[in-house]
Amino acid sequence: MEEAADVVVVGAGLSGLIAARELRRAGLEVLVLEAADRCGGRAYSVTSSLGSRLDLGGQWVGHDHHRLAALADELGATRFVMHSGLAPRIVDGVGRVRLFSPSLLTAAAALALLNLARRTRNPEAWATTSVHAWLQKVPGRARRLLEVTALISWTADLERISVRTMMSLVRKQGGLLTMLSTKGGAQDGLITEGVGHLVDHLADDLGDLVRTGTTVTTVTRSADSVTVQTSAGSVRARRVVIAVPPPTAARIAHDPELPPERIGLQQGTFLGSVYKAIAVYPDPFWRTSSTGELLLLDSPGVAVFDTSAPGGPGHLCLLVGGPDARDLDDLDPTERRESLLGRIAEHLGAGVLEPADWHEKAWHLDPHAGGGYIAIPARGSLQDQLPMSARPVGRVHWAGTETASEHPGYLDGAIEAGERAAGEVVAALAGAS
Repeated sequence: MEEAADVVVVGAGLSGLIAARELRRAGLEVLVLEAADRCGGRAYSVTSSLGSRLDLGGQWVGHDHHRLAALADELGATRFVMHSGLAPRIVDGVGRVRLFSPSLLTAAAALALLNLARRTRNPEAWATTSVHAWLQKVPGRARRLLEVTALISWTADLERISVRTMMSLVRKQGGLLTMLSTKGGAQDGLITEGVGHLVDHLADDLGDLVRTGTTVTTVTRSADSVTVQTSAGSVRARRVVIAVPPPTAARIAHDPELPPERIGLQQGTFLGSVYKAIAVYPDPFWRTSSTGELLLLDSPGVAVFDTSAPGGPGHLCLLVGGPDARDLDDLDPTERRESLLGRIAEHLGAGVLEPADWHEKAWHLDPHAGGGYIAIPARGSLQDQLPMSARPVGRVHWAGTETASEHPGYLDGAIEAGERAAGEVVAALAGAS
């Protein structure tokens, strides 16, 4: 039996849930369909054995992420500012890279020269030049510093991403300094209860209108309706919002076929490889002698953050991106933990080797998420800059953080995109009535 709704939202990540909430507030009948067995998409919180909440997916509230901050406050979450120094300690092997070392100065100069060259030379050349190829021209340790920074920032294989796309990411995400900074930057704050607190509240408010474990297979458009075929049956709606990343949306068949530019966008983007782990300790003992922020340049490149909430257990968050993340897949969980924590212990103390709890997730192995943090245009694709197009196709609308004009790739961008897509649908339906 075919069901009916005003609007079907495909994907119960933060963007989809926000879109559904806004549509429901506008008085529309909404149904949210999610292929995974949980809501949240690339936001995923768990509880440690010490009772603290851990975000294994998106987690940070940037200093100007006002939409995410407002949502957290509205839903009763507790925000706190990261405990960090002026800059992470950059380490190559056992040696520290000083703040004004030749390596850092060379890396900064290379980026400045690239930005100048990008403005003065043929822009099409940068669309076909890979980040990997450009990095080969950067000398010494500065090359590895930029490589690890890029891998952790965008999770992409650097052969697959163009210099033009990289510069677009840097520009739209607030600049390299903002992207890498904690205080005053994109990693300024966190939510004590985890981003899952927001996801749970949004999903609970929607109740039975959210259906997990339901895969959308086909969207059929007609002049006056849309039929959404799923693994559990079909739904006829007036409009559809697809709130999953373009590579995931490419799994959905469309009748009639989507326009060439939309097909090109979906086929010309990919989700990078990223591994995230959080080690939990009774307290953040390292603060007595050191900052918990590290950037380890030897292989695999690792970014370490102190994500401990005030008064709570100690949390060390580890991020590994790109091919370095996939290399960890060959190890068993114990080997991964011992290898990663062993390197950190050299700088934060032997106590790091004995966490009270350990949680990890390789997002590129998640069959539904497919990777993280953001869908990235592949080198040579026609639409290779952010934000990605969200132009409606008939009665089909598009959300997802990749389409945000502000903070694409972040949770704040996901909220913006969900609100924008809902507004489009409300306006379209009002105009048709």
